[in-house]
Amino acid sequence: MSLTVFVLAFLCEYMDSTLGMGYGTTLTPVLILLGYEPLEVIPVILLSEVVTGFAAGLGHHRVGNAIFHAGSRHLRIALVLAACSIAGASLSVLLSVNLPPKALKGTIGLIIIAVGLVLLFNVNRQYKFSWRRLYVLGLVASFNKGISGGGYGPLVTGGQILSGINAKSAIAISTLSEGLASIIAVLLYLWAGPGVNWQLLPYLLGGSLLSVPLAVLTVQRLPLGYLRLYIALLTLALGSGTVGRLIVHW
Repeated sequence: MSLTVFVLAFLCEYMDSTLGMGYGTTLTPVLILLGYEPLEVIPVILLSEVVTGFAAGLGHHRVGNAIFHAGSRHLRIALVLAACSIAGASLSVLLSVNLPPKALKGTIGLIIIAVGLVLLFNVNRQYKFSWRRLYVLGLVASFNKGISGGGYGPLVTGGQILSGINAKSAIAISTLSEGLASIIAVLLYLWAGPGVNWQLLPYLLGGSLLSVPLAVLTVQRLPLGYLRLYIALLTLALGSGTVGRLIVHW
């Protein structure tokens, strides 16, 4: 089982650090299918993303996918998205430990599908930069992440592109802001009571950290046009998968 978790973490983090989404959204349901309880899985996934988010953000900065120098616009965007996560994650964690989250997940799944469709049908369009869109997306994405362990990347990466950020920078910013957002969610889960499955953590961290350098180089070398198309298709797939799982298990 430990090797399985290690390999799954490697694959899911490679996808996440390459396209800015997919780690928690994919890994959470897979681990649940392997027999883990949701509140056992979500906090440890969030904690692993704190570490990998900073590692991948540093890697993207070093190869030039984004610039995270003090005062840079990319760093300001990441900090704004992380700040929005305080409100979104606080509400979602409180709901996740007290209310059935199916209806909430379904709503977010539909939002992700909508973002994917907009990206797909406007894959070659250039957008004007908008702080307002980023504020809204940061709140919605962090809410979804806190309640399900995933769903942050599809909204934040796709939303940044719709807000005028180029695809490579959007991926790097999403990775860093996701790490920052996960800190808040982890602290809230520790406060609310579920705690962290420390036995799972080494395998999640080992697999995910091993994938980061490969993912960073992949983003550096892929053309922007292909990245936007891949992001649109994966966003649509993850949103559809989220809604599909809810329909099957309703």
